[in-house]
Amino acid sequence: MVSSNDSASGAVTPNWLAVAHSAVRFAPGSVRPPERGHREDTQHDAMSPGGTRAEGAGRRSVDEQPDRFRTCFERDLDRIKHSKPFRRLAGKCQVFIAPDNDHLRNRLTHAIEVAQVAVSIARPLGLNVALTEAAALGHDCGHGPAGHASEDALSPFVPGGYHHAVYGADTVLAPLNLCHETVDAIRNHSWNRPTPETPEGEVVAWADRIAYVCHDFEDAVSAGIVGPADLPPEVTEVVGNDRRSQLHRFITAMVDSSADCGAIGLAQTEADALASFRAFNYDRIYLRPEARAQAASVIQLLQQLTEWLVTNPTRIGDGSPHDPGSAEATADAVHYVSGMTDRFALGLAVAHLGWPVDKLPRGV
Repeated sequence: MVSSNDSASGAVTPNWLAVAHSAVRFAPGSVRPPERGHREDTQHDAMSPGGTRAEGAGRRSVDEQPDRFRTCFERDLDRIKHSKPFRRLAGKCQVFIAPDNDHLRNRLTHAIEVAQVAVSIARPLGLNVALTEAAALGHDCGHGPAGHASEDALSPFVPGGYHHAVYGADTVLAPLNLCHETVDAIRNHSWNRPTPETPEGEVVAWADRIAYVCHDFEDAVSAGIVGPADLPPEVTEVVGNDRRSQLHRFITAMVDSSADCGAIGLAQTEADALASFRAFNYDRIYLRPEARAQAASVIQLLQQLTEWLVTNPTRIGDGSPHDPGSAEATADAVHYVSGMTDRFALGLAVAHLGWPVDKLPRGV
Protein backbone atom coordinates (compact mmCIF):
# COMPACT_ATOMS: atom_id res chain seq x y z
CA MET A 1 0.00 0.00 0.00
CA VAL A 2 1.15 3.53 -0.67
CA SER A 3 0.08 6.92 0.56
CA SER A 4 -2.68 8.54 -1.46
CA ASN A 5 -4.22 11.97 -1.64
CA ASP A 6 -7.93 12.59 -1.14
CA SER A 7 -8.67 15.09 -3.88
CA ALA A 8 -11.77 16.38 -2.09
CA SER A 9 -10.11 17.18 1.23
CA GLY A 10 -6.46 17.24 0.33
CA ALA A 11 -5.79 14.79 3.17
CA VAL A 12 -3.26 12.00 2.82
CA THR A 13 -4.17 8.39 3.58
CA PRO A 14 -1.12 6.70 5.16
CA ASN A 15 0.21 3.53 3.60
CA TRP A 16 -0.28 1.55 6.82
CA LEU A 17 -4.07 2.06 6.79
CA ALA A 18 -6.18 -0.66 5.14
CA VAL A 19 -9.52 0.58 3.81
CA ALA A 20 -12.51 -1.31 2.45
CA HIS A 21 -13.23 1.37 -0.15
CA SER A 22 -11.56 4.65 -0.89
CA ALA A 23 -10.84 6.43 2.37
CA VAL A 24 -14.07 7.61 4.02
CA ARG A 25 -13.19 10.52 6.28
CA PHE A 26 -15.07 11.53 9.41
CA ALA A 27 -12.75 14.20 10.80
CA PRO A 28 -10.29 16.68 9.36
CA GLY A 29 -7.27 15.20 11.09
CA SER A 30 -6.14 12.66 13.65
CA VAL A 31 -8.80 12.11 16.31
CA ARG A 32 -8.08 10.86 19.82
CA PRO A 33 -11.17 8.85 20.88
CA PRO A 34 -12.47 9.75 24.33
CA GLU A 35 -11.59 6.94 26.69
CA ARG A 36 -13.87 5.37 29.24
CA GLY A 37 -13.25 7.78 32.10
CA HIS A 38 -14.03 10.81 29.96
CA ARG A 39 -17.15 9.12 28.56
CA GLU A 40 -18.30 8.26 32.09
CA ASP A 41 -17.93 11.88 33.14
CA THR A 42 -19.87 13.06 30.07
CA GLN A 43 -22.65 10.54 30.70
CA HIS A 44 -22.83 11.46 34.38
CA ASP A 45 -23.23 15.13 33.59
CA ALA A 46 -26.14 14.37 31.23
CA MET A 47 -27.96 11.98 33.56
CA SER A 48 -30.68 12.60 36.12
CA PRO A 49 -29.47 12.70 39.75
CA GLY A 50 -30.96 9.28 40.49
CA GLY A 51 -29.62 7.54 37.38
CA THR A 52 -27.14 4.74 37.98
CA ARG A 53 -23.55 5.82 37.32
CA ALA A 54 -20.98 3.60 35.65
CA GLU A 55 -17.68 3.54 37.50
CA GLY A 56 -14.54 1.76 36.36
CA ALA A 57 -15.00 -1.95 35.86
CA GLY A 58 -18.23 -2.01 37.91
CA ARG A 59 -19.14 -4.11 40.94
CA ARG A 60 -18.57 -7.71 39.84
CA SER A 61 -18.23 -11.02 41.67
CA VAL A 62 -14.77 -11.36 40.16
CA ASP A 63 -12.73 -8.15 39.90
CA GLU A 64 -11.74 -7.05 36.41
CA GLN A 65 -9.68 -4.31 34.86
CA PRO A 66 -11.78 -1.54 33.31
CA ASP A 67 -12.20 -1.52 29.56
CA ARG A 68 -10.36 1.23 27.71
CA PHE A 69 -13.41 2.62 25.92
CA ARG A 70 -16.58 0.92 27.20
CA THR A 71 -18.34 1.62 30.47
CA CYS A 72 -18.97 -1.34 32.74
CA PHE A 73 -22.62 -1.54 31.69
CA GLU A 74 -21.71 -1.36 28.02
CA ARG A 75 -19.46 -4.39 28.59
CA ASP A 76 -22.40 -6.19 30.23
CA LEU A 77 -24.58 -5.37 27.23
CA ASP A 78 -21.98 -6.76 24.82
CA ARG A 79 -21.48 -9.90 26.89
CA ILE A 80 -25.19 -10.65 26.95
CA LYS A 81 -25.57 -10.09 23.20
CA HIS A 82 -22.69 -12.47 22.48
CA SER A 83 -23.78 -15.16 24.95
CA LYS A 84 -25.22 -18.57 24.13
CA PRO A 85 -28.17 -18.20 26.56
CA PHE A 86 -29.23 -15.03 24.73
CA ARG A 87 -28.92 -16.64 21.29
CA ARG A 88 -30.88 -19.71 22.41
CA LEU A 89 -33.87 -17.49 23.20
CA ALA A 90 -34.55 -17.59 19.45
CA GLY A 91 -35.57 -21.23 19.86
CA LYS A 92 -37.77 -20.71 22.93
CA CYS A 93 -41.40 -19.76 22.49
CA GLN A 94 -43.02 -16.66 23.88
CA VAL A 95 -46.58 -18.03 23.97
CA PHE A 96 -47.05 -20.54 21.16
CA ILE A 97 -44.92 -23.69 20.87
CA ALA A 98 -43.69 -24.54 17.36
CA PRO A 99 -46.43 -22.56 15.61
CA ASP A 100 -47.12 -22.78 11.89
CA ASN A 101 -47.15 -18.97 11.73
CA ASP A 102 -43.56 -17.75 11.27
CA HIS A 103 -44.38 -14.23 12.44
CA LEU A 104 -45.24 -15.05 16.04
CA ARG A 105 -42.78 -13.91 18.71
CA ASN A 106 -40.17 -16.04 20.38
CA ARG A 107 -38.25 -15.20 23.57
CA LEU A 108 -35.50 -13.46 21.63
CA THR A 109 -37.81 -11.11 19.76
CA HIS A 110 -39.67 -10.49 23.02
CA ALA A 111 -36.41 -9.50 24.74
CA ILE A 112 -35.56 -7.14 21.88
CA GLU A 113 -38.98 -5.48 22.13
CA VAL A 114 -38.64 -5.14 25.91
CA ALA A 115 -35.29 -3.44 25.37
CA GLN A 116 -36.84 -1.06 22.84
CA VAL A 117 -39.60 -0.07 25.27
CA ALA A 118 -37.22 0.18 28.22
CA VAL A 119 -34.70 2.36 26.40
CA SER A 120 -37.50 4.59 25.09
CA ILE A 121 -38.43 5.24 28.71
CA ALA A 122 -34.95 5.41 30.22
CA ARG A 123 -33.37 7.78 27.70
CA PRO A 124 -35.70 10.79 28.17
CA LEU A 125 -35.67 10.24 31.94
CA GLY A 126 -31.89 10.62 31.99
CA LEU A 127 -31.23 7.08 33.23
CA ASN A 128 -28.37 4.78 32.30
CA VAL A 129 -29.33 3.49 28.87
CA ALA A 130 -26.64 0.77 28.68
CA LEU A 131 -27.67 -0.72 32.03
CA THR A 132 -31.32 -0.58 31.01
CA GLU A 133 -30.73 -2.31 27.69
CA ALA A 134 -28.44 -4.96 29.18
CA ALA A 135 -30.98 -5.91 31.84
CA ALA A 136 -33.82 -5.91 29.30
CA LEU A 137 -32.00 -8.17 26.84
CA GLY A 138 -30.92 -10.53 29.61
CA HIS A 139 -34.12 -10.58 31.64
CA ASP A 140 -35.52 -13.86 30.24
CA CYS A 141 -32.30 -15.86 29.80
CA GLY A 142 -33.43 -18.07 32.69
CA HIS A 143 -36.52 -19.29 30.84
CA GLY A 144 -36.54 -22.94 29.88
CA PRO A 145 -38.23 -24.45 26.85
CA ALA A 146 -41.95 -23.69 26.46
CA GLY A 147 -41.82 -20.53 28.54
CA HIS A 148 -43.48 -20.39 31.94
CA ALA A 149 -44.55 -24.04 31.76
CA SER A 150 -40.90 -24.97 32.29
CA GLU A 151 -40.95 -23.20 35.66
CA ASP A 152 -43.70 -25.54 36.87
CA ALA A 153 -41.88 -28.50 35.34
CA LEU A 154 -38.50 -27.77 36.92
CA SER A 155 -39.65 -26.44 40.31
CA PRO A 156 -39.82 -29.91 41.95
CA PHE A 157 -36.11 -30.38 41.20
CA VAL A 158 -34.92 -27.02 42.63
CA PRO A 159 -34.88 -26.22 46.36
CA GLY A 160 -37.31 -23.36 46.83
CA GLY A 161 -38.68 -23.77 43.31
CA TYR A 162 -37.57 -22.61 39.89
CA HIS A 163 -38.04 -18.92 39.09
CA HIS A 164 -36.75 -17.89 35.68
CA ALA A 165 -35.61 -14.45 36.85
CA VAL A 166 -33.60 -15.78 39.78
CA TYR A 167 -32.22 -18.78 37.91
CA GLY A 168 -31.26 -16.64 34.94
CA ALA A 169 -29.43 -14.09 37.06
CA ASP A 170 -27.73 -16.44 39.50
CA THR A 171 -27.01 -19.51 37.36
CA VAL A 172 -27.45 -19.08 33.62
CA LEU A 173 -25.69 -15.71 33.30
CA ALA A 174 -23.25 -16.18 36.18
CA PRO A 175 -20.32 -17.08 33.87
CA LEU A 176 -20.58 -13.62 32.28
CA ASN A 177 -19.50 -11.96 35.56
CA LEU A 178 -22.00 -9.14 35.07
CA CYS A 179 -22.17 -6.04 37.25
CA HIS A 180 -24.19 -6.23 40.45
CA GLU A 181 -26.73 -3.69 39.17
CA THR A 182 -27.34 -5.64 35.95
CA VAL A 183 -27.77 -8.91 37.83
CA ASP A 184 -30.14 -7.30 40.33
CA ALA A 185 -32.32 -5.85 37.56
CA ILE A 186 -32.55 -9.25 35.86
CA ARG A 187 -33.22 -11.12 39.11
CA ASN A 188 -35.99 -8.75 40.16
CA HIS A 189 -37.69 -7.79 36.90
CA SER A 190 -40.73 -9.95 37.69
CA TRP A 191 -43.42 -8.18 39.69
CA ASN A 192 -43.56 -10.99 42.25
CA ARG A 193 -39.92 -10.33 43.16
CA PRO A 194 -38.46 -7.63 45.44
CA THR A 195 -38.11 -4.10 44.10
CA PRO A 196 -34.98 -3.66 41.96
CA GLU A 197 -32.22 -1.56 43.50
CA THR A 198 -31.99 0.83 40.55
CA PRO A 199 -34.51 2.95 38.63
CA GLU A 200 -33.24 1.25 35.47
CA GLY A 201 -34.29 -2.13 36.89
CA GLU A 202 -37.75 -0.79 37.68
CA VAL A 203 -38.06 0.55 34.13
CA VAL A 204 -37.29 -2.95 32.79
CA ALA A 205 -39.99 -4.44 35.03
CA TRP A 206 -42.59 -2.08 33.54
CA ALA A 207 -41.23 -2.43 29.99
CA ASP A 208 -41.50 -6.22 30.17
CA ARG A 209 -45.18 -6.04 31.08
CA ILE A 210 -45.99 -3.33 28.54
CA ALA A 211 -44.22 -5.19 25.75
CA TYR A 212 -45.65 -8.66 26.31
CA VAL A 213 -49.20 -7.49 26.91
CA CYS A 214 -49.20 -5.60 23.61
CA HIS A 215 -47.33 -8.05 21.42
CA ASP A 216 -48.94 -11.21 22.80
CA PHE A 217 -52.33 -9.75 21.89
CA GLU A 218 -51.07 -8.91 18.40
CA ASP A 219 -49.78 -12.48 18.00
CA ALA A 220 -53.07 -13.91 19.20
CA VAL A 221 -54.88 -11.81 16.59
CA SER A 222 -52.47 -13.10 13.93
CA ALA A 223 -53.12 -16.66 15.11
CA GLY A 224 -56.90 -16.19 14.89
CA ILE A 225 -57.52 -16.66 18.61
CA VAL A 226 -58.94 -13.19 19.23
CA GLY A 227 -59.77 -10.16 17.12
CA PRO A 228 -58.90 -6.46 17.49
CA ALA A 229 -62.54 -5.70 18.35
CA ASP A 230 -62.43 -8.12 21.31
CA LEU A 231 -60.43 -5.80 23.55
CA PRO A 232 -62.66 -4.25 26.23
CA PRO A 233 -63.43 -0.51 25.99
CA GLU A 234 -61.54 0.26 29.19
CA VAL A 235 -58.42 -0.65 27.17
CA THR A 236 -59.17 0.68 23.70
CA GLU A 237 -60.58 4.02 24.91
CA VAL A 238 -57.27 4.73 26.63
CA VAL A 239 -54.57 3.16 24.43
CA GLY A 240 -56.31 2.06 21.21
CA ASN A 241 -56.48 -1.40 19.65
CA ASP A 242 -53.23 -1.65 17.66
CA ARG A 243 -49.75 -2.22 19.07
CA ARG A 244 -48.23 0.98 17.67
CA SER A 245 -50.83 3.17 19.37
CA GLN A 246 -50.69 1.15 22.57
CA LEU A 247 -46.91 1.31 22.93
CA HIS A 248 -46.84 5.01 22.15
CA ARG A 249 -49.44 5.78 24.81
CA PHE A 250 -47.89 3.57 27.48
CA ILE A 251 -44.32 4.79 26.87
CA THR A 252 -45.29 8.46 26.69
CA ALA A 253 -47.40 8.20 29.85
CA MET A 254 -44.58 6.35 31.60
CA VAL A 255 -42.07 9.07 30.79
CA ASP A 256 -44.42 11.92 31.72
CA SER A 257 -45.63 10.29 34.94
CA SER A 258 -42.14 9.37 36.13
CA ALA A 259 -40.71 12.79 35.25
CA ASP A 260 -43.52 14.59 37.08
CA CYS A 261 -43.20 12.51 40.24
CA GLY A 262 -39.50 11.70 40.32
CA ALA A 263 -40.34 8.01 40.79
CA ILE A 264 -40.72 5.23 38.23
CA GLY A 265 -44.42 4.63 37.65
CA LEU A 266 -47.41 5.01 35.36
CA ALA A 267 -50.39 7.33 35.68
CA GLN A 268 -53.42 5.55 37.10
CA THR A 269 -55.49 5.86 33.91
CA GLU A 270 -52.90 4.05 31.81
CA ALA A 271 -52.03 1.68 34.66
CA ASP A 272 -55.68 0.60 34.90
CA ALA A 273 -55.79 0.09 31.12
CA LEU A 274 -52.62 -2.03 31.28
CA ALA A 275 -54.07 -4.14 34.11
CA SER A 276 -57.31 -4.68 32.17
CA PHE A 277 -55.33 -5.51 29.05
CA ARG A 278 -53.26 -8.10 30.93
CA ALA A 279 -56.37 -9.63 32.53
CA PHE A 280 -57.94 -9.95 29.07
CA ASN A 281 -54.83 -11.74 27.78
CA TYR A 282 -54.88 -14.18 30.67
CA ASP A 283 -58.55 -14.95 30.19
CA ARG A 284 -58.60 -15.20 26.40
CA ILE A 285 -55.05 -16.25 25.49
CA TYR A 286 -52.81 -17.65 28.23
CA LEU A 287 -55.40 -19.61 30.22
CA ARG A 288 -57.80 -20.65 27.46
CA PRO A 289 -58.56 -24.43 27.54
CA GLU A 290 -56.22 -25.24 24.64
CA ALA A 291 -53.36 -23.38 26.32
CA ARG A 292 -53.97 -25.15 29.63
CA ALA A 293 -53.92 -28.54 27.91
CA GLN A 294 -50.72 -27.66 26.06
CA ALA A 295 -49.06 -26.49 29.29
CA ALA A 296 -50.00 -29.69 31.10
CA SER A 297 -48.50 -31.76 28.28
CA VAL A 298 -45.30 -29.71 28.27
CA ILE A 299 -44.91 -29.96 32.03
CA GLN A 300 -45.26 -33.73 31.88
CA LEU A 301 -42.76 -34.00 29.04
CA LEU A 302 -40.13 -31.78 30.68
CA GLN A 303 -40.46 -33.48 34.05
CA GLN A 304 -40.04 -36.91 32.47
CA LEU A 305 -37.04 -35.64 30.54
CA THR A 306 -35.45 -34.17 33.67
CA GLU A 307 -36.06 -37.36 35.64
CA TRP A 308 -34.46 -39.41 32.86
CA LEU A 309 -31.38 -37.20 32.86
CA VAL A 310 -31.08 -37.30 36.65
CA THR A 311 -30.87 -41.08 36.45
CA ASN A 312 -28.71 -40.98 33.32
CA PRO A 313 -26.27 -38.13 34.04
CA THR A 314 -23.84 -39.23 31.33
CA ARG A 315 -26.45 -38.00 28.83
CA ILE A 316 -26.39 -34.47 30.21
CA GLY A 317 -24.60 -32.37 27.62
CA ASP A 318 -21.01 -33.62 27.46
CA GLY A 319 -21.76 -35.81 30.45
CA SER A 320 -22.13 -35.13 34.16
CA PRO A 321 -19.54 -36.75 36.44
CA HIS A 322 -21.99 -37.05 39.34
CA ASP A 323 -23.73 -40.15 40.63
CA PRO A 324 -27.19 -40.95 39.21
CA GLY A 325 -29.93 -39.53 41.41
CA SER A 326 -27.58 -37.28 43.39
CA ALA A 327 -28.29 -33.66 44.18
CA GLU A 328 -25.39 -32.67 41.93
CA ALA A 329 -26.74 -34.70 39.02
CA THR A 330 -30.17 -33.13 39.59
CA ALA A 331 -28.69 -29.64 39.45
CA ASP A 332 -26.84 -30.52 36.25
CA ALA A 333 -30.02 -31.94 34.71
CA VAL A 334 -32.01 -28.81 35.55
CA HIS A 335 -29.30 -26.58 34.09
CA TYR A 336 -29.23 -28.66 30.91
CA VAL A 337 -33.00 -28.78 30.44
CA SER A 338 -33.42 -25.10 31.24
CA GLY A 339 -31.08 -24.21 28.41
CA MET A 340 -32.83 -26.32 25.80
CA THR A 341 -34.73 -24.82 22.91
CA ASP A 342 -38.27 -26.07 22.38
CA ARG A 343 -37.26 -28.12 19.36
CA PHE A 344 -34.32 -29.76 21.12
CA ALA A 345 -36.42 -30.72 24.16
CA LEU A 346 -39.19 -32.17 22.01
CA GLY A 347 -36.64 -34.08 19.95
CA LEU A 348 -35.11 -35.67 23.07
CA ALA A 349 -38.55 -36.67 24.30
CA VAL A 350 -39.14 -38.54 21.05
CA ALA A 351 -35.66 -40.10 20.95
CA HIS A 352 -35.29 -41.15 24.61
CA LEU A 353 -38.74 -41.16 26.19
CA GLY A 354 -40.71 -42.67 23.34
CA TRP A 355 -43.09 -39.74 22.93
CA PRO A 356 -45.09 -40.16 19.70
CA VAL A 357 -44.46 -37.29 17.33
CA ASP A 358 -48.18 -36.68 16.89
CA LYS A 359 -48.60 -36.31 20.66
CA LEU A 360 -46.01 -33.56 21.08
CA PRO A 361 -47.24 -30.16 22.29
CA ARG A 362 -47.43 -27.97 19.21
CA GLY A 363 -48.86 -24.88 17.68
CA VAL A 364 -51.70 -22.61 18.64
